[in-house]
Amino acid sequence: MKKIVMKKAWVMILSVVTSFTAGSLFAQEQQTSYESRPTPKLGVKGGINLTNLYVNDVKNENMKVGGTFGLYAKLPVARGVSIQPEVLYSMKGSQLEYNNVLGSGKYRFNLDYIEIPVTAVFNIAQNFSLHAGGYAAFLTSAKIKDVDNNGNINGVTTLNRENFRGTDFGLVGGVGFDIGNATLGARYSYGLQEIGKDNSLSGQLTRDSKNSAFSFYIGFGF
Repeated sequence: MKKIVMKKAWVMILSVVTSFTAGSLFAQEQQTSYESRPTPKLGVKGGINLTNLYVNDVKNENMKVGGTFGLYAKLPVARGVSIQPEVLYSMKGSQLEYNNVLGSGKYRFNLDYIEIPVTAVFNIAQNFSLHAGGYAAFLTSAKIKDVDNNGNINGVTTLNRENFRGTDFGLVGGVGFDIGNATLGARYSYGLQEIGKDNSLSGQLTRDSKNSAFSFYIGFGF
């Protein structure tokens, strides 16, 4: 009888220690090695966008490179869970290759946005997190750039913003890896709003198109 009681006591002790240890590790998953508890952070981030426009299926043959940079905050709300709002300048769009009697090159269709993603951050390991949420964006400019095969810019045409929808919105998902106060991350954003309007040729040509983007970034929190 005594052995049974002692065995049960050891099982209870091990269970409590295991639960406490697991809880402590999970709580620390939002912390860096320099902190004693989860701490709200404000930071800067920047990187590159690989963007495209799609109608029915996202394809990569017309993908173009752009930049993204801005500010973010990471706000702990529970053990291992944070809310991360951001304000970014994000360059999106697509490109199309041409080859005719006048030469060959690419037309780059550039759409620049002020973008506001808000994601839930789930720390599934001490330095690794999953991000999921959505974004809203506000169009600042629309241009077409003619670039030849040598990288020379032959001309830039500014398009009327009124021919395009001034807002965009969509879904966001990604991963992050923390190294001290630095974060390396990758993200995919899937637009749900058609970018063009019917009142012009440029708007009609892009009426059914939506934004998509892969982003790779580095951030520094303070």
